[in-house]
Order: sequence, then C-alpha cells, then structure tokens
Amino acid sequence: MTDSPSAPHGSDPSRKIPHGASARPADVSANAPAPRSRVPRWLRILLPALLIVAWVGIGGFGGPYFGRISEVADNDQTSYLPASSPSTRVADLQEKFTESNALPAVVVFVNDGGLTGADRSFIEDRAGALAEVPGVAEGTSPPQFSEDGKAAELFVPVQDTDELSTAVDELRSTGGEGIPEGLAVYVTGPAGQLADISEAFGGIDTSLLLVAVIAVLVILVVVYRSPLLPFLVLLTSIFALSAAILVVYNLARAGVVTLNGQVQGILFILGIGAATDYSLLYVARYREALRDHQDRWGATWAALGGTFEPVLASAGTVVAGLLCLLLSDLNSNKALGPVAAIGIGFAFLAAMTLLPALLLVAGRAAFWPRRPMFGSAHPEQDGGGRGFWPRVARTVEFHPRRTWLICAGVLLAACFGLTQLRAEGVPQSDFVTGQSDAREGQQVLSEHFPSGSGAPVLIAVPEGELQRAADTVLGASGVDSLTVAASGGPSGQLPVTRDGVQQSPIPGAPPASPKVVDGVVLLEATLSEDAESDAAEQTVRDLRADLSSVPGALVGGTTATTIDTNDAAIHDRNLIIPVVLLVIWILLMLLLRSILAPALLIATVMLSFFATLGISALVFDYVLDYPGADPAVPLYGFIFLVALGVDYNIFLMTRVREESLHHGTRAGVIRGLMITGGVITSAGIVLAATFAALGVIPILFLAQIAFIVSFGVLLDTLVVRSLLVPALSYDIGPPIWWPSKLARFRREPDVPLTGPKAGSVP
Repeated sequence: MTDSPSAPHGSDPSRKIPHGASARPADVSANAPAPRSRVPRWLRILLPALLIVAWVGIGGFGGPYFGRISEVADNDQTSYLPASSPSTRVADLQEKFTESNALPAVVVFVNDGGLTGADRSFIEDRAGALAEVPGVAEGTSPPQFSEDGKAAELFVPVQDTDELSTAVDELRSTGGEGIPEGLAVYVTGPAGQLADISEAFGGIDTSLLLVAVIAVLVILVVVYRSPLLPFLVLLTSIFALSAAILVVYNLARAGVVTLNGQVQGILFILGIGAATDYSLLYVARYREALRDHQDRWGATWAALGGTFEPVLASAGTVVAGLLCLLLSDLNSNKALGPVAAIGIGFAFLAAMTLLPALLLVAGRAAFWPRRPMFGSAHPEQDGGGRGFWPRVARTVEFHPRRTWLICAGVLLAACFGLTQLRAEGVPQSDFVTGQSDAREGQQVLSEHFPSGSGAPVLIAVPEGELQRAADTVLGASGVDSLTVAASGGPSGQLPVTRDGVQQSPIPGAPPASPKVVDGVVLLEATLSEDAESDAAEQTVRDLRADLSSVPGALVGGTTATTIDTNDAAIHDRNLIIPVVLLVIWILLMLLLRSILAPALLIATVMLSFFATLGISALVFDYVLDYPGADPAVPLYGFIFLVALGVDYNIFLMTRVREESLHHGTRAGVIRGLMITGGVITSAGIVLAATFAALGVIPILFLAQIAFIVSFGVLLDTLVVRSLLVPALSYDIGPPIWWPSKLARFRREPDVPLTGPKAGSVP
C-alpha cells in the first residue's frame, strides 16, 4: 500500500525527511527503483483487514448490550455497603421477618383545607385498589389519618424486583384515579424514592450516549475539518465501548461486580472520552509520519512507535488509579475500579489496533481536504512565531518564572473555596435533581405525621434482650414510638412500651406475640424527626452507642444506611487518595526516569484539583443551590482529575523528554509544548464535553461529577499543562530530570526557538 501524492517518482518510500525539509528530486536518482518493504504485501493487506473484521464483530456482538446493561444494575443504596455493615445485616434479617424482599411505599393523601367526608371515603376505597396493584405484596395497612385532619397515609409493600418502578407508577396512577377536587396523592417512602432514582437513570442508555456522541463528533469536525476522519475516530470509540459493555454485562450478571447507574454512566463517558483522547494522540503522530514517510505502512509503524509508550503509560496510570478503588469499603466505589479499568483497557486496545488499521487503509485520504503531503513542512514544529501555540511557547520561553508564579497564585486563590465544600452527604430524597414525586411526598408526610414514620429505624436484638433494648430505645430523645414484628393475629406490628409488649387493640382478635427468627426479634422505632435529617442521624448514632451494652444488638434502616454509607465513603476517601498518589508517582518515575519531574507533575495536578473543588463548591452553593454533596464526590473527582490530569502531563512530558534528548531540556520544553499543544488541548476539550454530558441525567451525584471533571479537565489542559508545567520545567531546566543522565545534558539553543529564527536550532 503506497500513496505518494507529493513524492518524486522513484524515491525511497522509507526515507525520512528532516522536520521542516521537503522532498527534492535532486536528492535521488529518477531511475533508481524503490526498495521493497521487508513485510510481504499480502501481510500488509491481511493484518489490517483482520483487525477491522475482528473489531466489527465485537461491535456487532456487543452493540445490543448498550440497551441491556441496565438490566444488571442495582440502585438500592443498601447494596452499596459491604455485607459486614450493620445496615446490611439488618436488611438481610428484615427479609426473613417479612418472608419477602418487599420495600415499603408510603401513599400520602392530603387536602390543605382539611379532609372532607368524600375524601375519607375515597381514601378508604383506594386502599383496597392499591393492594390489588400488580407487584404489591401482602400486608397493605389501613389508612392512618393525621391529628390535624388534613392528611392520611397507608403503607404498601412493593416487591423489590426489576418491575418495582412499574409497580410504583401504577400505585400513583391508581391512587389518583377519580380523585376528588382539592385532594392530592403522593407515593414516597423507600420504594417511591428508589423508583424515582431508577427513572432518573433511565436516560443513561439513550440520552446520555446520544449527547456524548454528538458533542464528540462536533468537536472532532471542528478540530480536523475533515468529513471522514471524525467518523473513524468516533467509530473507534464506540467499538471500544461496545467491547467494554459486553464484558461488564457478563461480569455483573455473574455477580463478580456490583453495577449501579452511577458506575454505568461513568463507564459510558470514560470509554468514549478515553478512546477519543488516545485516538487524537495517534492521529497527530500519524499525520506527522505521513510527512516523513512516503508509504502508509512506514507511517503507521512510525506513528505507533511514537504513540504506544505514552498512551500505554497514560492508560496504565489511569487503570492503576482506578484499581486502587478495590480497597474501598463501599461496593459502589469498589465496583467502579474494575468496571472503569475495563473501559480504559478497551479504549487503549481500540486506539492502538483498530484506528491504525482504519487509517492504514484510508491513508492520506482520511485527512481530506487538508492532506499531509510527503516531504512537506511540520507546521506544529516549524511554525516560527506564527500561530497560537508558538505565541504561548514564546511567553513561556521569555517569562518562565513570572508565568508559573502567576498561574500558581491564581490556583491557590481558587483553593480557598474549599472552605465552602459541604460533602457530608445528602438525603436520598435529594438524589434526583429534577421533579420527584417521592421528595414532595416526603415533605407532605413530615408536615402532618411524625417525620420518621415513613422510614423507621430497625433494631435487631436477641429475644431475651427485647425489654432491655426497648427500655433503652424509648428512653432516647428523638424516638416517637416503638413496635415489634408480630407473629400471629391480624397485625404485623405490636406496640412496645416500658410495661412490655401490648396486645393488638382489635377486640376479639386472636392473640399475637413477637416474631422470633433465628433467636432474634425485630423492633421498629419511629423517629420524631425526618429520617433523612441531621437530627435523625444523631438519634441513630446515639441509639447505637446506647445499645452497645446489649449483646448482639444491630441498628439499621434508612437513616442507618445513610450513616454507614457516608462513614464508609469518608474512610475510602482518606485511604485511597494517598495510595493513588503513591502509585502514580512510582509509575511516573519509571516512565520519565526521574524523581523530581514526577513530584512536580503530581504537585501541579493536586493544586489544580484543589482549585477545581474550590470553584465547584462556590458554584454548587451560590449558583446551583445544591443541598450538599455525597462524601464520594471528592474521591471520584480526585480519581478522574488526578489520573486524567497526569495523562495530559504524560503526553506533554514524554514528548519533552524525547525532544530534550536531541536539543536540550529548555529547547525540548518549548518544542514539546508547540508540538503537543493543539492535540492535547483538543483531547481535553473532548473529555470535558463527554463528562459534561453526564449533566443530562437528573442525579445530583452525576451532575456534580460532570461539573467538577469538566471544569477541572479544562483548567488542567488550558492552564496547568499549557502554562504552569512548561514554565516551571523551563525555569528549572535540566535538573528537572534528576537523577537521570539527562539532568546533566546541557545542550541548549543559541537563539530563541519561537523568535524570527525559529527552526534553526541544531
């Protein structure tokens, strides 16, 4: 395969043209035959064909799983916790007591003007209809009317299956059918909240991917100004994601990983963004190689030779950082590590196999109408003082210390916003940023009933410790009432007082007694405060402390699950961040053969990360008015910003080191900045756009991650990698490579690289 639109007839197809030079007919004999490649022609045709066919097969087989991966996702918050946590152990016990996996839905009827007789009749009639809704388990409670006479509530157990959202939608439809004027109905409680969260995640398979793909396509068209090349790059990204989804789906189905909507969304975005970034780097090298090599085969191997090491180092750094999440206590964090690592792995494979094969087939035509001609100048390297990146390089070259001091000062000032960051957790009802019937219903419930009635605290204690535990719970502030799961009789719960367990108040009813499972009884404490409030969390913490003297006592429920989740997230954050920093530092030392350069790179990326969190905290508090943030938000932001920020510095510094070996460190910094400036900036914009697409999913966690990562990537790409790192490296000079031999290499240019004599460096 050869195409030589600008090469003289009979020239050597493997001959390299020096940067900035052109192919001259006088350099070669017009009659000299071109030497043949050592690789047989049939292999040069067969190898790319096999790669393309293999990836098309993977894409065709894995593509249908885009719409099926949600089938193996679990968005129940309890499933995020390890099996050893008290909340998880109580949840497992609760299933044995109810003999089902049902979640309670709380149906609330309210009339602000007071319930009329017609309202009460309608509510009692609806109670029977709600119990008959498909997906509702036995045990629907009769309506309970509020003391102010304005509201009624009833508890409906909904089977926790894939059809939970459908059952909740039917409850809402049935509850509102023929409703009298002035009466409103809401479905809240754990089942209602989970249904709203699942519905919010429903756009991941469609709208999220569509927005991300369109954003990437538009950016690629603007960057390349070619009708074909953007589609080849995007096709590479989509096939990489198809392969990752196929593997992740089967792992989740086999129970190897725990998948939820958050992890699923991040996999989609990271797969497309990373594959596109790696592809951009390869395309830039391939375009360079086409100017130096007459034939496509030689250009392909030259591009792979210049791309493979930095892309492998980049992917390896991100994968290593992600796999550190396996140290997490939270299953959701632990699942993100291998799932996202799989996405990065296939992004690397596709960019290093499929895209080179596609471009080998397309050749220079892929860049039409701006095809790189054999022997033409390299504008990225020999542009003199013209163009944006030579001007940036001139600023770094002439004012290095002033440049990095100003950048560092601005970033340090932004870090002060960290004082406004509230990452202690948010109520589950605030997970959905859009309209939520469950959130509105919870507010109504809190106004007319004891705030904790929809989500009681569950307390499992040995049968012999029932009364002792009951006395302790009833003596705690913030507890409104206490019941125990019953066995026999018409009631599922029996009241518990300091005088003991009370019998069912229904006259003539058969006797009932506390239900005992494996020697354990289950108490339900209704709190006087909203189950998702800070006051409720403090009450549960106090209960756990007070019940520590009762052997075998466990405290669970909605509030306890939130506490355990937040505590585990904080533990993960404090453990994993230092481990990731250490792992990345070691990898960078191996890559750059230096100790000082990796330390400076990590310091600049961390400065960028803290500045991003500071700006984000101000935006969340004073612009978007968010109620706070999950404790895992800073950890996720750190993993992506530090790993991806180091990515761009790897792309820059590996090229700087390559140039420094020939031209000296300071010249290498300037050349590396000019050569990589455009491609790395394009990669950063692509990644920022793909992560911004997460904002279309109305989930608070994803909206915050979308802003943090998008803003942070742009800050890192446009400020840290473009100005701070080059200026600091230039100011330090050769010692930045200490202790390698390159630190003692002092070859420097006699003239400025970005001045009028640019390109004359020996």
